[in-house]
Parts: sequence; C-alpha cells; structure tokens
Amino acid sequence: MIKRNILLQLTLMAAFAMVFMPGCYYDNEEELYPDAGACDTSNVTYSGKVKPIIDQYCISCHSGGAPQGNVSLEGYANTAAAGQKPAGTYGSLYGVISHASGNSPMPKNQPKMQECKILQIKKWIDEGTKEN
Repeated sequence: MIKRNILLQLTLMAAFAMVFMPGCYYDNEEELYPDAGACDTSNVTYSGKVKPIIDQYCISCHSGGAPQGNVSLEGYANTAAAGQKPAGTYGSLYGVISHASGNSPMPKNQPKMQECKILQIKKWIDEGTKEN
C-alpha cells in the first residue's frame, strides 16, 4: 500500500511538472519563420543586385554572338538599355520578367522568377539604372 501511494504521488508530481513547468527550449520566431514578404529593394545597383539576377535567369540565352531574340544582356550597358525601354512596351526588361501583357514571358519556358527579384529590377529601372 505504501509503495502504491508513493508511486501515485510521484506520478502526480511528474504530471504536474510537465503541465505547469515552463520548457527550457526557446524558439526565435524570426529565425523559424522569416518574413517571406520581406524584399530588400534598398540600394539596388547593377553590380550589387541586378547582375546576379541576370546571371541566374537570363545570361545563358541572352549572351554571345547570337543572343536569343537578338537581345543581349551581357554587361551593364546592354542590360541598362533593355531596362530603359518604357515599362509595358514590348521587349522591355521589366515587361518580359513581370509577364506583362504583350511581352514574351521570360525566362522562356521556365517559371516566373521570384517576385522579390522582379521588384528589385523594377526599383533599379525606376531609379535610373545605377551601375554601382
């Protein structure tokens, strides 16, 4: 009977501790769930943010002696020229990557690039296509 009483008390104490004692593990919400909507569009320059995007999504088709669509995005000057076409006009850099009506959606036969990357390129264009 005494053993049963002690066992019951120990069980109740363990249950109490599990329910009412705070855990030692602490999760940082910002690390676990980074804000998917956050997009850094500050200080967008060709060399800092645009070139890496172009290299990742565009340069394999839009470079060399015979770039597809006769549009070369090699180097700052070519990319800036494509970016300076008025948004919404056929062939504008922003028009094709945002899949605007009347433009051939790019990258061709691939999913649309991440919205943040599109916003960064738009910001670069809107601010005058800064090189550095």
